[in-house]
Amino acid sequence: MTKVCIFGAGAIGGFLAHALHEGGAEVSLIARGAHLAAMQENGLTVIKEGISKTYKLNATDDPQTLGSQDYVISSLKAHSVAPVINQFTPLLADHTAVVSAVNGIPWWYFYKADSGTALEGQWLETVDRGGLQWKGFGPQRAIGCVVYPACEVIEPGVIDHKSGDRFSLGEPDGERSERVMTLSKLMRDGGLRAPVKPRLRDELWIKVWGNATFNPASALTGASLDMLGSDPANRALIYAAMDECRTVGEAVGARFNVDINRRIDAAAAIIGHKPSTRQDVEQGRPMELDALTSSVLELARRLDIATPTLDTLATLVRLQGEVLGLYQRRPEIEAAIARTSGTGA
Repeated sequence: MTKVCIFGAGAIGGFLAHALHEGGAEVSLIARGAHLAAMQENGLTVIKEGISKTYKLNATDDPQTLGSQDYVISSLKAHSVAPVINQFTPLLADHTAVVSAVNGIPWWYFYKADSGTALEGQWLETVDRGGLQWKGFGPQRAIGCVVYPACEVIEPGVIDHKSGDRFSLGEPDGERSERVMTLSKLMRDGGLRAPVKPRLRDELWIKVWGNATFNPASALTGASLDMLGSDPANRALIYAAMDECRTVGEAVGARFNVDINRRIDAAAAIIGHKPSTRQDVEQGRPMELDALTSSVLELARRLDIATPTLDTLATLVRLQGEVLGLYQRRPEIEAAIARTSGTGA
């Protein structure tokens, strides 16, 4: 039986766990606090389409008890990986694949990227400080994943699925390898859509479009996606930021096969949903900003691309996080996103 460990079994991780279990994998969960205690005592409950189902899965806060895995799926937010990266070691055998089911530009992005830039073999400081993941995991382990579902932990041990069932997968070099096809089948057998994409980075940028624009706008205002997309002035702001984001993505080889208005409409169709960064604010959690916003600015700075609207959004949301005690500025991040002649935040 294929062994899969979900490291960070929160909303998305728990939703993935139930599907992989349904698909026939041996699933283990790594979590902490009240959420872990509830899963250990009562199991993991997933509410989907109004139907509640509980799964008794192995849940722990000690990876050493689990042994090596075939797949380790990290659903930790990007800034949460570095402090615990040594805890991944007991889970990794020579063959283990590491799947980062997170938002933003991933740590492995410039591994076999064929981006047409001089960034091949480099990590982004805003995403992977000091290359800890690049060096600790090794980019050869990476399988890419673009996360589409919207889920929330509504109480410890209980995940409410709001919308979406797609997790697009892909090898960094686009190969349809045995390991990525096996993972796709497990997900599909568990009721998810899990297409394997030869150009996964294109989809990553479609998601980044929303992460770098809707997320900070919602964090700052408290507005849901439909409110931001339907209000003319805010829609114009999102449009300008997305236009800049597209310029950065295209500069590293991404192809955008959706126009900006359609991308905004797709987000605005999710009525009442607030993206994860606003959820961080409302729940008093550390804000996930650098992988979602600063990473695009770091690329823009490296490629000498002006991004005034994105700069403004990112500057304000970082200050908001600092004022609320939910984000800590780091000198290396500030340097990475200000390395420019007059366009930095």
